Order: sequence, then structure tokens, then C-alpha cells
Amino acid sequence: MVPALRYLVGACGRARGGFAGGFPGACGSASGRPRPLCGGGRSASTSSFDIVIVGGGIVGLASARALILRHPSLSIGVLEKEKDLAVHQTGHNSGVIHSGIYYKPESLKAKLCVQGAALLYEYCQQKGISYKQCGKLIVAVEQEEIPRLQALYERGLQNGVQGLRLIQQEDIKKKEPYCRGLMAIDCPHTGIVDYRQVALSFAQDFQEAGGSVLTNFEVKDIEMAKESPSRSIDGMQYPIVIKNTKGEEIRCQYVVTCAGLYSDRISELSGCTPDPRIVPFRGDYLLLKPEKCYLVKGNIYPVPDSRFPFLGVHFTPRMDGSIWLGPNAVLAFKREGYRPFDFKFSYGVTEMYKACFLGATVKYLQKFIPEITVSDILRGPAGVRAQALDRDGNLVEDFVFDAGVGNIGNRVLHVRNAPSPAATSSLAISGMIADEVQQRFEL
Repeated sequence: MVPALRYLVGACGRARGGFAGGFPGACGSASGRPRPLCGGGRSASTSSFDIVIVGGGIVGLASARALILRHPSLSIGVLEKEKDLAVHQTGHNSGVIHSGIYYKPESLKAKLCVQGAALLYEYCQQKGISYKQCGKLIVAVEQEEIPRLQALYERGLQNGVQGLRLIQQEDIKKKEPYCRGLMAIDCPHTGIVDYRQVALSFAQDFQEAGGSVLTNFEVKDIEMAKESPSRSIDGMQYPIVIKNTKGEEIRCQYVVTCAGLYSDRISELSGCTPDPRIVPFRGDYLLLKPEKCYLVKGNIYPVPDSRFPFLGVHFTPRMDGSIWLGPNAVLAFKREGYRPFDFKFSYGVTEMYKACFLGATVKYLQKFIPEITVSDILRGPAGVRAQALDRDGNLVEDFVFDAGVGNIGNRVLHVRNAPSPAATSSLAISGMIADEVQQRFEL
């Protein structure tokens, strides 16, 4: 059954900057059978592709873009279960362009972050996407944090992060007049951007190169075709069948899945093991009232606690001028659990306590900026982060790729784990995925 879905189409003459309210709309009606791409190119009405990418977040869209730019003769489609692109992890994060200081030296995460940040700044400049390279201070407020801070500084140097400095109290005040601290790492290459705008620009690049994007397509099955004689030619050329929850199907030669919060479940469709499992962590943000935003100039982070995979509650300026405080991290009851009580239990009593009681969070924030009071704070948005756990319950900190089993395994590549800083690293990740696809599928 050919899907009668809403296809996201090309820019149709609109300027690239017009992303504020979402992706440019389709030419004509969004209902009925798919319509062709604006500006020519490959027809969007086909239900067969050479390659299909499952997942319309920033990693999936960056990968689709990389693949079609390398292989313009191939038909490539992106499937997204929501009606819009980049609405989950991509659209629910603090928007920080990370420098790469935190990650284990020589790890894939560290290499991709440093490379990805440089590529992202260059891409934003080329496309006219607004960003701010506002820097970051990682601040020690207690004497016992200083050895960890110094070790983190050395790690950043090993990772090749440029411009790092260890600074004392007087220099902290020069950069952040209202911030107290004993010592800090100055990270001048940290920045901020609207990652959803970046992702939608990737989608526009992809479609302008001839790619197709199908929304409202929630994948239910990925399987080898069982052909009748009348469809045998299609079966040989497009042996993979992807079915959605409405009974509609797409056929293709190869599949790449970048399913984020559902990456473990999608990978099981082609026979992969359940591990690593995705555990959803919800992060709640607070907002500084507009009249108090002068208290924060750039990103202010605590010294991270190595026992946990999160960077701690921090101060983050946004592209709209607001200041976000957070996030905390509590286990979410469901994978898209953005509401305050979408959790079962916390990874630590302190985080749960701060999630439920505003005063506890403000008391913590006052360690860095004493002038902040409860009356200066507003409740803000929430996000859910996909954290992978192995079969022993250990946190999986690096990127994980997988295939399926049997015949289908030779035609599927799963991105099982793309943890933070996947948004920062998206252009570097996409290059690596394109390399893997080209080698694995012998394109």
C-alpha cells in the first residue's frame, strides 16, 4: 500500500532564514497522495528508494544530507513518525555547541565533538544560521572540586580543545561579574545555537539535492520482502519492506536507522539483541525572569561529577536572549515523557528532590550566583535524553552501531547510541555514518 502521507517538500523559493515557526510547508495540500518536490528533482510520489533513513532528528537528517551529497544518483528517503521534523531530542535541549573538553581522550565521542563543533560553526556561517560563540566557564565553588577541575583541564588539552585557560577568582569576575568561584576553566569555543533550525536546514539541503522526507510514518516492521510473481522485479530491486502502524509500506535496498529514543526497539525489528537498552532521562529547565538575565553573560557549568553521565545543572543563554537553568536528570516514565511526573524513580534522591522542590534547585544555583532568589525563577520546558545501558546496567558512553541478523542484516545499519553531544557532533557523525554505509553496502 503506497502511503498517502504528508511529504515535506523543498523551500519553494523561501529564504533559508524562515525557520522560526517550523519547516517550510508543502506546495499545495498536505493530504492525499504525496506531491512532487518543488523545483523539480526526483518525484516524491515513489514508494521505493535505494536507501531509507528512519528518524527525522538532527542525526538522521545530517546523515541523509551526507549520503545524498556523496551519492546524488541514488534515491534516498527519510521517514519520521511525527508530523514535523526534529521535535524530540533535537528540539528539547539547551542548544549548547560543546567544545569537547569532557570526554575521554582518544574516544570516538571526543574526536567527533571537537571535529563536529568546528564543522557546525562553519556550516552556520555558510548558511546564515544565527549562533553565538559566547564561551563557557566550568567553575569550582568548593576546594575539593579543584583537583577534578585541573584534571578536566588536562583532558581538554589532550582532546585538542583550543583556547582553554585555567583562571582564578579575579578573572572569573571579569567574564561573569555576578559569578562566584575559586577557580574555573575558560572555554572560549563553546557556543549556542538553535539546533532545530540547524536540523531543518539539513533537511532543506537534503531535499534540494533530490531527497524525500515522509512524516507521519511510524515504523512498525522492517523485513525482507515476500514476493508474489507480480511483484518479483520490485522484490529483487527493493528487497526490504518497511511497514508503518497504518499498514502502509515503503520498499528499499538499504536501511539506516537513527531513531533516538526508540533506537533499541527499532533495531530489534531486524533481529538485533535488545542491548544496549535506551533509558529515558527527563531534564527539567528553569528560566530566569527577563529582568534578571543580566546576571549571566555566557554558559556557566559546575565541575562534573564523574559518578553520573550528566554535566550538572548549569546556566545557559539562549538565542532569544533568555537564560535557561538546568537541566536536572530524573528517569522518565516514558520515552517522550516531558511532563513533571513522567518518571518512576530517580538516579539519585537529590535530583528527584530538586525536580519537585524549586527552592532546592535555587539553593544549588546560589553557589554560583548568590544574587538569584526563588522570586527570580520561572518554570521552564523539559527535554528527554536517550541514555544507553548495557546488559549489566552500565552506562554506555560512546557511539554504538549495529546491524541485523540473517539476510536483512546485510542491508541494515542501526545507530544504536548517539549520546550527547550528538547535536554538536552531527556533521562529523554523519560523515562517519556515510563512510560506514558506503563500505558496508558497497555503494
